Amino acid sequence: MNALFLAALPLAVRAFFLDAGAMALALVAFGTLILAAWLTREGLAAQDAYDERKVARRPALPRKMIGSVLTAIAFYLATLADAPNLFSPLIFAVLGGALHSFAFGFDPMKNKGMEGIDEFQQDRVARVVNEGEKHLAAMRDAILRTEDRTLVARVEAFQTVARDMFRTVEEDPRDLTKARRYLGVYLSGATDATAKFADIYARNQDPAARADYEALLDDLETNFADRTKSLLVDDKTDLDIEIEVLRDRLDREATRHV
Repeated sequence: MNALFLAALPLAVRAFFLDAGAMALALVAFGTLILAAWLTREGLAAQDAYDERKVARRPALPRKMIGSVLTAIAFYLATLADAPNLFSPLIFAVLGGALHSFAFGFDPMKNKGMEGIDEFQQDRVARVVNEGEKHLAAMRDAILRTEDRTLVARVEAFQTVARDMFRTVEEDPRDLTKARRYLGVYLSGATDATAKFADIYARNQDPAARADYEALLDDLETNFADRTKSLLVDDKTDLDIEIEVLRDRLDREATRHV
């Protein structure tokens, strides 16, 4: 992905060997291509987040497609100064935009797994999950300061368990009430504890502090996993009740029409 940023550098270098008009075009093309690369990188990250969730909204901004358009514009501007006519730059523009689309694809264009789910409830879940993801990102940033691969791996293992709860709540927003404390208060506390531990451990590599922190991670992982399992069990119980009610209703209807 970073190759896109590197691909724009020759334009910046070449600009200083051209006359004023051509230099301006080359520099604008360079800036446009850098913007296209940034949007494409953000679009790929949004695509990954969309793909890993069973329930997801389409990205609000089609970053990859905008990146394709900007790439086409950059190619057009970059070749305009040396082109014998206006048609040749258009060919390069179409090729550039098409190759970008072929390489990176299109952004998701529709919501996924949201059929029959109340939109207001889904928005509430999305806000809570996004806040939870911020806590997880802050935890990772903090633990990286220790430069200890084992601890980083332990935090990543906990993050996997926490994200299992995220996905469970996204699939059934009714679980949000039961999970809200975990997704808010507990994750916030875990983030604060990680930051404090990282500061202490980076200074003196205290083994007692490390043991306490690893015990905290064990407790968090166990509690989050148990809560996620209980949510799934509750969902199955609710489904069984709904099926039983439906069967009773069908039996009554059948009796009434006999």
